[in-house]
Amino acid sequence: MEIEGTINPVKERYLERALQQAEDSNATLLIIRLDTPGGLLSSTRKMVEMQLESNVPIVAYVAPGGAQAGSAGTFLTAAANVAVMAPGTNIGAATPVSASGEDIGETLANKVTNDAAALIRSIAEERNRNGEKLEETVRLGASFTATEAVELAMVDFIAIDMNDLLRQLDGLEVTTRSGPTTLQTEGLAARDLEKNMLEHFLEFLANPDVAFLLLTIGGLAVVIELFNPGMIVPGVVGIVLLILAFLALGSLPVNWAGVALIILAMALAFLETQVSGFGVLGVAAAICLVLGGFLLFAQFGTPSPTLPPVSVNPFLIVATATILAGGLLYLMWCIRKSQKEDLGEDTFHHLGRLGTVVTELSPRGVVRMEDGNWTAVSDDEQVIAEGEKVIVIGVDDLVLTVIPFNETN
Repeated sequence: MEIEGTINPVKERYLERALQQAEDSNATLLIIRLDTPGGLLSSTRKMVEMQLESNVPIVAYVAPGGAQAGSAGTFLTAAANVAVMAPGTNIGAATPVSASGEDIGETLANKVTNDAAALIRSIAEERNRNGEKLEETVRLGASFTATEAVELAMVDFIAIDMNDLLRQLDGLEVTTRSGPTTLQTEGLAARDLEKNMLEHFLEFLANPDVAFLLLTIGGLAVVIELFNPGMIVPGVVGIVLLILAFLALGSLPVNWAGVALIILAMALAFLETQVSGFGVLGVAAAICLVLGGFLLFAQFGTPSPTLPPVSVNPFLIVATATILAGGLLYLMWCIRKSQKEDLGEDTFHHLGRLGTVVTELSPRGVVRMEDGNWTAVSDDEQVIAEGEKVIVIGVDDLVLTVIPFNETN
């Protein structure tokens, strides 16, 4: 099996299925071809536990050339019965950092580092590896080449390719939870265990950029439905996208403040189309979206000792905010153009028309007419409450002057 990219619940599920299938089919061993920069500590611990409790011998093979077993990958490699690296690979750099990739404070670092160091020492003791050097990957952020790792007894040997790996494994004695066993790999047929459709789909979702887009589009669709009950389609699509977004966020170190800002941005964007905010709400929406995108995976609490930096692509955030702002500007331009065309050169046909106050006139607000929403001011700057009926007594460009309507008007 191949484990590439960030370690997350999808990889955890994949390994669990692979081990179960290997045991059910009486496989000689399970080879994990590994290339990862790190991942979630919770998933890393569970995967380490699976390896240590496995009845099937496990070989961790850091390959191909240029691959890495960084952070969480260091723990997974060390936990295998046999740890092997391809030429040109490296292992280590497991010092705890925050999710944004920054070093953490000394006090907090000591607590997290000690916990991670204890775990790597226990793995090294269980697998008879160089615990001192493996601990350096945690405490000092040390990284080692394949050759150095073999010389320091952090891994067992170097294999050029899969055939070379099977050749060197032949006759090697390992100990699993079922007891000691001697590997017989000469002429052994290897069978690839691919991710299934569900795992591929979950892996696609477990991407910061995808999660950001699902949350943004889904949030906007739900907001549209809430402000326009009965449209159905936006509501259904929005709920589905939000469910997928939360499913994706479950595999990532999410900051819920970022989620709230993105949802707020969508609400402000829609309000801009409903209320004459003169662009203020649209600007606020773009700002909230940018802040939400950058904060979505920013962690300010206890950092993970196995997680590489996780963030939404800044270009995607800026591009999305630009599209949102541009779309709002175009929509508002179309609305104003439509209102000007409806108004025409003769404005007197608007005089005497009735409307309903959408936002309180104090003295400026919004009035809903038959042909849409209009910016309006109350005569003599009197306050007119939301829901009150008004009558138009004057027009200045696109701004209506109104007074409260009663039977005597």
